Amino acid sequence: MAEGKIIKALSGFYYVLSGGEVFQCRGRGVFRKHKITPLVGDEVVFQAENKTDGYIMEIRERKNELIRPPIANIDQAILVFSAVQPDFSPGLLDRFLVLIEAKDIRPIIVISKMDLTDHKTKPIVEKYANDYRSIGYEVIETSAVTKDGVALLLPYLEGCTSVFAGQSGVGKSSLLNALRPDLQLKTNDISTHLGRGKHTTRHVELLEIGGGLVADTPGFSSLEFNEIEAEQLPLCFPEFRERAHECKFRGCTHIAEPKCAVKAALEAGEIQSYRYEHYLSFMEEIKERKPRY
Repeated sequence: MAEGKIIKALSGFYYVLSGGEVFQCRGRGVFRKHKITPLVGDEVVFQAENKTDGYIMEIRERKNELIRPPIANIDQAILVFSAVQPDFSPGLLDRFLVLIEAKDIRPIIVISKMDLTDHKTKPIVEKYANDYRSIGYEVIETSAVTKDGVALLLPYLEGCTSVFAGQSGVGKSSLLNALRPDLQLKTNDISTHLGRGKHTTRHVELLEIGGGLVADTPGFSSLEFNEIEAEQLPLCFPEFRERAHECKFRGCTHIAEPKCAVKAALEAGEIQSYRYEHYLSFMEEIKERKPRY
């Protein structure tokens, strides 16, 4: 028996990195029986007589996992959002951040396509960037075309397993190509008819970049809070979390309770109103969700 890490899953095959070599494996039927699907990022035990005919025998316990994209054992999430084309969306970014915070994965915000901003759009994007920095998030402004800011990402990647995620068309593959030009990942332009990105990445794969492993993932434009409960949501907003102990009531939802430190900070301008509005919207969405049985 050998041990390794799944670095790619494609068409029912799992490609396991072990000892510097990659083995093509299938999952055993026992996984289907127990409704466990091997994921990219899984640490596994496998057996293989050669490099193209192996079987995954065991999946080690995961420290975390994501559903969309399907990946496990992530150290950090590089959330790529374009400044324009498509326009920077704080609402969608906050949705990503909540899902990442709920999994206790470190988020790093990357704003791409800064070279396409003009005198109107650049100040707007930079204000948002500074808002998120003030919360405590790392924010890196980049351009895959001019290479500005790209090198700033490399120290974050070293020794970590990172997932690149974001809306379709924001330039994730272009950014990865800028970090490692020999990858030559397929990229595509924004669909002018639909106004959103075309999917260019069709599967999840871990790539060796900057001394770490980076997952290039299929782009997607909608996420749901299926695994997050109402009482967990306030903990997914760092600026709420750090003030919660000052609220009068333990377990304060920061909505209708009196003497709420979060609402006081909101009124004082210490918390961005759009972040609070997104919080209220997400809370309503979670409360209206059909119960799971």
